[in-house]
Amino acid sequence: MAAHATTHPTNPDESEVYFQYEDIDQQQETYIVGMWTFIVQEIMFFGPLFLIYTLFRWKFQGGFYTYSQKLDYVLGGVNTMVLLFSSFTMALAVHYAQKKQTKEQLRCLGITLACGFGFLIIKAFEYADKFTHSLFPNNSFIWPPHGYEYLGGNPEHARLFFSLYFATTGLHGLHVVVGMICIASLMILTVRKAPTITDYVPTEIVGLYWHFVDLVWIFLYPLYYLIPK
Repeated sequence: MAAHATTHPTNPDESEVYFQYEDIDQQQETYIVGMWTFIVQEIMFFGPLFLIYTLFRWKFQGGFYTYSQKLDYVLGGVNTMVLLFSSFTMALAVHYAQKKQTKEQLRCLGITLACGFGFLIIKAFEYADKFTHSLFPNNSFIWPPHGYEYLGGNPEHARLFFSLYFATTGLHGLHVVVGMICIASLMILTVRKAPTITDYVPTEIVGLYWHFVDLVWIFLYPLYYLIPK
């Protein structure tokens, strides 16, 4: 039992090894492998939605181009830049966590969190426009919306397009919220010097999740906003 007891670091730059691990390398590898397993599960979660989109995009290519004209590619582009910048600041947070520079780490996490809020605010404006023009796929759905009769297209196919749009972007938005909760929790635990935050690995795990969320949007933006004619 003594061999598996919790090992407390004698050097402040070393990390604590918990009783179930042989050494610090095994402990950290276990954390990372577990997180990558979770991300693979998330990919399988989004996969069917991307497959459904691909099939209908192939079948209704012209229609999907028409319906995408009611999406604001400028706001979508701004959101893309916001998330890309947030990935950069998250990577910096991991770097500073490895260097045990807590103030810089917290500053980068705060910027990442602010970027998440910015993304959701911009997305809320986009959603509000869709509701204003009755483009949410419920009983009040109208296509073409008032003032855009020139767009034409099949109303049922348009409903399908916006159903996919709200399903995928809404699910992605939910993941952004979860990521923000994780970042905020990590910041609180770091400030309080919680015993669960003994090294940089928790920051790296949260970073992996945030990078995954950003990567999903990198696919969503061109698929919905930049459909070629």
